[in-house]
Amino acid sequence: MKLGLLLGYSGKRLNIPMDTIKHAESLGFDSVWTAEAYGSDAVTPATWILAQTEKIRVGTAIMQMPARTPALAAMTAMSLAQLSNDRFIVGLGASGPQVVEGWHGVPYGKPITRTREYIKIMRAIMGREGPVEFDGVEYQMPNKSEAATGLGKPLKSILEANPNIPIYTASITPAGLRCAAEVADGVFPVWMDPTKYQLFAEDFETGFARAGNGKSLKDFDIAPFVSVAMNDDIDAAFDSQRPYLALYIGGMGAKGKNFYNDYATRLGYGDVAERVQDLYLSGQKPEAEALIPNDLIDEVALVGPRDRIRERLQRWKEAGARGEVGSMLMGISDPEVMELMAEEML
Repeated sequence: MKLGLLLGYSGKRLNIPMDTIKHAESLGFDSVWTAEAYGSDAVTPATWILAQTEKIRVGTAIMQMPARTPALAAMTAMSLAQLSNDRFIVGLGASGPQVVEGWHGVPYGKPITRTREYIKIMRAIMGREGPVEFDGVEYQMPNKSEAATGLGKPLKSILEANPNIPIYTASITPAGLRCAAEVADGVFPVWMDPTKYQLFAEDFETGFARAGNGKSLKDFDIAPFVSVAMNDDIDAAFDSQRPYLALYIGGMGAKGKNFYNDYATRLGYGDVAERVQDLYLSGQKPEAEALIPNDLIDEVALVGPRDRIRERLQRWKEAGARGEVGSMLMGISDPEVMELMAEEML
């Protein structure tokens, strides 16, 4: 099992905790992950971290695909991989309609089609077997739209590249999971109950079969986000996780268009997910947070005193032994908690 460190979104001021990152590196953490929404981007902090570390890999969880062309994403990945001795990991996501159309000002389009085309183009660019041509639904290279000049021509990257720079996708819908298994090297299924791999199994197997070449779990990294709240006051530990889950289940998307709400339903919490969303969207955030069940928190996070966290980690160790979780990407900043995770998992 590999451990990763999640940095999360920026606030008004961009703060990159290099001391924490270097401590994670010294403990043997495999990776650290940046993020973007509509504040800081994910690439600039990743570059900053790569320049100040030596061993730890740095990934983006996630770069928003509609915000940049596949060619630019490939150029970024190739540049950072070359400068960092191949320590950069590409993490991609479709984001959601509210951010894509409201912030980036482009159509949301077809996210699964976009993901498949995006990664195919990136791999072609990084492979450098010749000038890249692509005629897809979301992307055409060269562009052949009515607004185009007609002067575009296929190009081959000038920059030499490792053609095997790892690419992960953020996916939780069944179609997204199938796509990830088919075209990516790993997936972020946001949070995960390590005992419920069966929710993903059929979709992953379908994707692996489409990929061909005998692809299986051994070639694919399932990397959920795992929050850790170590606190002798177990009620306070549970309460600390409610705002995060309520935000995603209740507020990340419109009614009927919230992928996280749908995912909570598949995890077995459909009734409460609907009520959380209704309250959250009506502005009753504290009431929505209060409805998040302890059972859900306990399934997807690690909460409570040190010994309880040690006990609950057994579920993750067993999932790792089965190959059903490859990495735990952890939202922690407390050195004591980082040391506990390294002691137990590495």
